[in-house]
Amino acid sequence: MMVERKNIPELVFDILNYALLVIFSLLFIYPMIHVIMASLSDPIKLLSHIGPLLKPSGFSLEGYKVVFNNPNISSGYKNTLIYVIAGTAVNILFTSMGAYVLSRRSLMFKKLLTIAIVFTMYFSGGLIPNFLLVRAIGFYNTRWALIIPGAIATWNLIVMKTSFQSIPASLEESAKIDGANDFIVLFRIILPVAKATVAVMVLFYSVGHWNSWFNAMVYLRSRDLWPLQLFLREILLSNTSAGSSVTEMAMEDVQGVFLLDELIKYCTIVIATVPILFVYPFAQKYFMKGVMMGSLKE
Repeated sequence: MMVERKNIPELVFDILNYALLVIFSLLFIYPMIHVIMASLSDPIKLLSHIGPLLKPSGFSLEGYKVVFNNPNISSGYKNTLIYVIAGTAVNILFTSMGAYVLSRRSLMFKKLLTIAIVFTMYFSGGLIPNFLLVRAIGFYNTRWALIIPGAIATWNLIVMKTSFQSIPASLEESAKIDGANDFIVLFRIILPVAKATVAVMVLFYSVGHWNSWFNAMVYLRSRDLWPLQLFLREILLSNTSAGSSVTEMAMEDVQGVFLLDELIKYCTIVIATVPILFVYPFAQKYFMKGVMMGSLKE
């Protein structure tokens, strides 16, 4: 087996390429390490620490105890899980059905419909019309306000539509010869074949629901319906009732309101971020394949 030897310019390029990749990786990874280590640190020592934080500055779990004792965190977790599971299920159902219709070669006014859908990627009615619409249909201050209005993301619909179009038409034709209708073709043939694209769509939608807070701030008045990210925002602002109540719970255990507030911020960020990171390793093997399938030209 012959090994191709690289010349000097190629070696220099490889060295620079790897060096840049290492630098960028450290830039992306260090903030996460800093937050995790800070959340495990003693609040007094953390405030006096100067320089990079690569290990806990005086190990302490006081911040996590206070955060987990806060009823808003458990309520926010429950609501976020509801929005992620129910919202992603609705997203995949509606997006796959819409993509299946648009991918049919015999669909009338197909190009016109596609243009109309793509148009919504660049222009929308705006916040006030959307709010008035949500209130008019009775979704204001209900869980449906975070699930139904965003049931289909235009970009994801286009990616899934392109993926469906790359599936051989012979599979659909043979199924219809055996008496299958469109629902059977979609759910028993198209979706299993395009499972890589579906997995990527699940990842996109679930991460979007997990990180979402703005729609909840606009459409939800009751705190019992707030997702975790909205409570996180409230705590990070440090001037709301939730942040004040959390601080009052631990004033006897930690010296200084400001010290505990800073520690709680780090702990809450970790609690709100780490769970969704575990989704990526399971979806990684489908990610590249799914995106490439959805990027093929018609």
